[in-house]
Parts: sequence; C-alpha cells; structure tokens
Amino acid sequence: MSLKARINDDVKTAMRAGDARRRDALRLLLAALQQREVDERKELADADVIAVIDRLVKQRREAIVQFEKGGRQDLAQNEQFELTVLQTYLPQAMSDAEIAAAVDEAIAATGAKAPADMGKVMGAVKGKLAGRADMGKVSALVKSRLAG
Repeated sequence: MSLKARINDDVKTAMRAGDARRRDALRLLLAALQQREVDERKELADADVIAVIDRLVKQRREAIVQFEKGGRQDLAQNEQFELTVLQTYLPQAMSDAEIAAAVDEAIAATGAKAPADMGKVMGAVKGKLAGRADMGKVSALVKSRLAG
C-alpha cells in the first residue's frame, strides 16, 4: 500500500472514530499532496510524499516557536498535535551517530575539504537522510565538520 493510500485510509478511520482533530490534520496533508500533484502534473511516489510531509513538519516546528514567543499556547498545542500526526508517516528517525556517520561518508565520497564544498556534501547526504533527520541539524553538522 502506498503512503498516500495509507493516509487516505487513516482519514476515513478518523472520520469513523469521530476524531475531528486528526481528520483535519490529515486533510491538510492530503490537500498539500494534491496541490503538489497538480503543480507537477504527476502522481506522487512515496519519496515525494515524504518530501511534502517533511516540509509540513518543518513549517509546524517553526509555527510552534512563533506561537510560543507570542504567548499563544493554544495555537502552539494545535500545531504540536498536527506535528505528531505528520511524524507518524515519516520513516524512523536516525540517531545522531547514524547521521554523523552518513555525513562523514558523504564528505569522504565528495572529497570536500572546505566550507565552500558544503553544497556538494548536502547534495550527497540529502537523499539518504530526507525525512529521517532534521536537515537543519545536518547542515550545522556538515558546516562544523568542514570548518574544523
């Protein structure tokens, strides 16, 4: 079963269970997926679905920070709930050690020596870590490895 089909089934399950919050969060996800399909005029593969989910997760994290700064805990809690729902569709997160190993491997494979080579390393590592690691943290790790 494709990831998109699983999400559709989960929307129906949430509707039957009367779980409006989960249903609404999943509908937002489906809307984002459909928008991407319309924009690109193609059916999304699981990797594309994961990329969309990853983008939505990043948006939710940023929104949580902003709402907490603004003293809006109610909105921050809603975003946190949506974040939790979205994360269930992402692959298992990698440990810090696994991320570090992947970054070291990418640095060795690309022959990167200086911070100017960061783009090459990020390009090599992005495919392996997409949806499985916070790319902001990965970027900081690559930067520190190339600087030192």
